[in-house]
Amino acid sequence: MLYPVPAVMVSVADKKGHDNIFTVAWTGTVCTNPPMVYISVRPERYSYHMIVETGEFVINLTTRKLAYATDYCGVKSGRDLDKFAALQLTRQKASKVLPPLIEESPVNIECRVIQCIELGSHHMFLAEVVTVHASEAYMDNKGKFHLEKAEPIVYSHGAYCNLKNILGTFGYSVKKKR
Repeated sequence: MLYPVPAVMVSVADKKGHDNIFTVAWTGTVCTNPPMVYISVRPERYSYHMIVETGEFVINLTTRKLAYATDYCGVKSGRDLDKFAALQLTRQKASKVLPPLIEESPVNIECRVIQCIELGSHHMFLAEVVTVHASEAYMDNKGKFHLEKAEPIVYSHGAYCNLKNILGTFGYSVKKKR
Protein backbone atom coordinates (compact mmCIF):
# COMPACT_ATOMS: atom_id res chain seq x y z
CA MET A 1 0.00 0.00 0.00
CA LEU A 2 3.02 2.28 -0.26
CA TYR A 3 1.97 4.02 -3.46
CA PRO A 4 2.65 5.74 -5.79
CA VAL A 5 6.03 4.33 -6.74
CA PRO A 6 8.43 5.42 -9.46
CA ALA A 7 8.00 3.70 -12.80
CA VAL A 8 11.43 3.48 -14.42
CA MET A 9 12.86 1.67 -17.40
CA VAL A 10 16.02 -0.23 -16.57
CA SER A 11 18.47 -1.01 -19.34
CA VAL A 12 20.83 -3.95 -19.02
CA ALA A 13 23.33 -5.86 -21.14
CA ASP A 14 25.20 -9.14 -20.98
CA LYS A 15 28.85 -9.73 -21.83
CA LYS A 16 27.92 -11.01 -25.31
CA GLY A 17 26.45 -7.63 -26.26
CA HIS A 18 22.75 -8.47 -25.92
CA ASP A 19 20.78 -5.73 -24.21
CA ASN A 20 17.26 -5.25 -22.95
CA ILE A 21 14.91 -2.79 -21.29
CA PHE A 22 12.48 -3.75 -18.56
CA THR A 23 10.19 -1.77 -16.27
CA VAL A 24 10.71 -1.60 -12.54
CA ALA A 25 8.44 0.01 -9.97
CA TRP A 26 10.40 -1.10 -6.92
CA THR A 27 13.35 1.27 -6.95
CA GLY A 28 14.68 4.17 -4.97
CA THR A 29 17.52 6.03 -3.34
CA VAL A 30 19.10 4.45 -0.28
CA CYS A 31 22.13 6.63 0.45
CA THR A 32 23.56 10.05 -0.38
CA ASN A 33 27.26 9.48 0.29
CA PRO A 34 28.18 7.33 -1.49
CA PRO A 35 25.19 7.74 -3.81
CA MET A 36 23.33 4.44 -3.85
CA VAL A 37 20.07 3.11 -5.27
CA TYR A 38 18.28 -0.21 -5.45
CA ILE A 39 16.05 -2.12 -7.82
CA SER A 40 14.12 -5.27 -6.95
CA VAL A 41 13.81 -7.89 -9.70
CA ARG A 42 12.23 -11.34 -9.90
CA PRO A 43 14.93 -13.93 -10.74
CA GLU A 44 12.82 -15.37 -13.57
CA ARG A 45 12.87 -12.06 -15.47
CA TYR A 46 14.90 -12.22 -18.69
CA SER A 47 17.06 -9.27 -17.60
CA TYR A 48 17.94 -10.74 -14.20
CA HIS A 49 20.81 -12.87 -15.54
CA MET A 50 22.28 -9.83 -17.33
CA ILE A 51 22.52 -7.89 -14.08
CA VAL A 52 24.06 -10.88 -12.32
CA GLU A 53 26.56 -11.38 -15.18
CA THR A 54 27.77 -7.80 -15.53
CA GLY A 55 26.88 -6.30 -12.16
CA GLU A 56 25.60 -3.21 -13.96
CA PHE A 57 22.36 -1.51 -15.00
CA VAL A 58 21.01 1.91 -15.93
CA ILE A 59 17.92 3.46 -14.37
CA ASN A 60 16.16 5.60 -17.01
CA LEU A 61 13.48 7.94 -15.64
CA THR A 62 10.16 7.94 -17.45
CA THR A 63 7.85 10.69 -18.69
CA ARG A 64 4.38 11.13 -20.07
CA LYS A 65 5.83 10.70 -23.57
CA LEU A 66 7.47 7.43 -22.47
CA ALA A 67 4.37 6.01 -20.72
CA TYR A 68 3.52 3.60 -23.57
CA ALA A 69 7.12 2.37 -23.76
CA THR A 70 7.23 2.02 -19.98
CA ASP A 71 4.19 -0.24 -20.00
CA TYR A 72 5.38 -2.18 -23.06
CA CYS A 73 8.77 -2.88 -21.49
CA GLY A 74 6.99 -4.22 -18.42
CA VAL A 75 4.75 -6.68 -20.25
CA LYS A 76 6.86 -7.84 -23.21
CA SER A 77 9.90 -10.06 -22.73
CA GLY A 78 13.29 -9.31 -24.22
CA ARG A 79 13.52 -13.05 -24.92
CA ASP A 80 11.11 -12.45 -27.79
CA LEU A 81 12.11 -9.11 -29.32
CA ASP A 82 14.44 -6.12 -29.33
CA LYS A 83 12.51 -3.50 -27.37
CA PHE A 84 14.77 -0.66 -28.51
CA ALA A 85 13.84 -1.44 -32.13
CA ALA A 86 10.17 -2.23 -31.44
CA LEU A 87 9.68 1.10 -29.63
CA GLN A 88 12.08 3.14 -31.78
CA LEU A 89 14.07 4.09 -28.69
CA THR A 90 17.64 5.26 -29.12
CA ARG A 91 20.53 3.34 -27.57
CA GLN A 92 23.12 5.75 -26.23
CA LYS A 93 26.52 4.55 -25.10
CA ALA A 94 26.96 4.83 -21.36
CA SER A 95 30.12 6.45 -20.05
CA LYS A 96 31.01 4.00 -17.24
CA VAL A 97 28.87 0.86 -17.60
CA LEU A 98 28.15 -1.65 -20.36
CA PRO A 99 24.33 -1.29 -20.62
CA PRO A 100 23.13 1.51 -22.91
CA LEU A 101 21.22 4.59 -21.86
CA ILE A 102 17.80 5.35 -23.31
CA GLU A 103 18.39 8.68 -25.04
CA GLU A 104 14.73 9.72 -24.82
CA SER A 105 14.84 9.57 -21.01
CA PRO A 106 15.45 12.90 -19.24
CA VAL A 107 17.69 11.28 -16.62
CA ASN A 108 19.90 8.19 -16.89
CA ILE A 109 21.58 6.79 -13.78
CA GLU A 110 24.52 4.44 -14.40
CA CYS A 111 24.82 1.88 -11.59
CA ARG A 112 27.19 -0.86 -10.39
CA VAL A 113 25.85 -3.57 -8.11
CA ILE A 114 27.38 -3.70 -4.64
CA GLN A 115 25.22 -6.49 -3.27
CA CYS A 116 22.32 -8.73 -4.24
CA ILE A 117 19.97 -9.55 -1.39
CA GLU A 118 17.62 -12.50 -1.97
CA LEU A 119 14.37 -11.41 -0.32
CA GLY A 120 11.85 -13.96 -1.60
CA SER A 121 9.88 -13.30 -4.78
CA HIS A 122 12.32 -10.50 -5.65
CA HIS A 123 16.03 -10.03 -5.28
CA MET A 124 17.20 -6.54 -4.41
CA PHE A 125 20.23 -5.20 -6.25
CA LEU A 126 21.90 -2.57 -4.10
CA ALA A 127 24.03 -0.43 -6.38
CA GLU A 128 26.40 2.51 -6.31
CA VAL A 129 25.58 5.35 -8.70
CA VAL A 130 28.68 5.81 -10.86
CA THR A 131 27.37 8.72 -12.94
CA VAL A 132 24.17 10.57 -13.79
CA HIS A 133 23.16 12.09 -17.12
CA ALA A 134 20.51 14.83 -17.19
CA SER A 135 19.01 16.21 -20.39
CA GLU A 136 19.98 19.79 -21.15
CA ALA A 137 16.40 20.37 -22.31
CA TYR A 138 15.31 20.57 -18.66
CA MET A 139 18.14 22.74 -17.31
CA ASP A 140 17.58 26.43 -16.61
CA ASN A 141 20.13 29.19 -17.12
CA LYS A 142 21.34 28.77 -13.52
CA GLY A 143 22.12 25.08 -14.01
CA LYS A 144 19.09 23.81 -12.06
CA PHE A 145 17.40 20.69 -13.40
CA HIS A 146 13.58 20.85 -13.74
CA LEU A 147 12.31 17.27 -13.98
CA GLU A 148 8.71 18.51 -13.66
CA LYS A 149 9.00 19.95 -17.18
CA ALA A 150 9.61 16.43 -18.48
CA GLU A 151 6.26 15.36 -16.98
CA PRO A 152 7.49 12.38 -14.93
CA ILE A 153 5.16 9.47 -14.26
CA VAL A 154 4.59 7.13 -11.35
CA TYR A 155 2.77 3.82 -10.97
CA SER A 156 -0.13 3.32 -8.58
CA HIS A 157 -2.35 0.26 -8.28
CA GLY A 158 -2.14 -0.71 -11.96
CA ALA A 159 -2.19 2.82 -13.39
CA TYR A 160 0.46 5.18 -14.71
CA CYS A 161 -0.07 8.68 -13.36
CA ASN A 162 1.56 12.05 -13.89
CA LEU A 163 2.53 14.55 -11.21
CA LYS A 164 0.65 17.80 -11.65
CA ASN A 165 1.52 20.47 -9.10
CA ILE A 166 4.32 21.37 -6.72
CA LEU A 167 2.70 21.86 -3.33
CA GLY A 168 5.75 23.20 -1.57
CA THR A 169 9.51 22.98 -1.46
CA PHE A 170 11.73 21.47 1.22
CA GLY A 171 11.46 23.53 4.41
CA TYR A 172 8.40 25.53 3.37
CA SER A 173 6.50 24.41 6.46
CA VAL A 174 8.95 26.17 8.78
CA LYS A 175 9.97 29.09 6.58
CA LYS A 176 9.50 32.49 8.15
CA LYS A 177 6.77 34.55 6.56
CA ARG A 178 7.74 38.05 5.46
